[in-house]
Amino acid sequence: MDGNLRRIRENRALSRKDLADMSDTRESTIYRAETGQTRLRPSTIRKLAEALGVEPEDLVSRQSRLGI
Repeated sequence: MDGNLRRIRENRALSRKDLADMSDTRESTIYRAETGQTRLRPSTIRKLAEALGVEPEDLVSRQSRLGI
């Protein structure tokens, strides 16, 4: 996620727990995504984006979108 998820979450002054509650996602999933330990499913990206009020593409790095 190239830091986008964490940056957006922190800009909105949300903890991982806050975002997990808002998006019906596990806090551990958010942690692993933010630290590059896992790739999120498209459905999870959509839930996180909706909770953060951004487009799903905003959470995905430019490299991921280009298939690099």
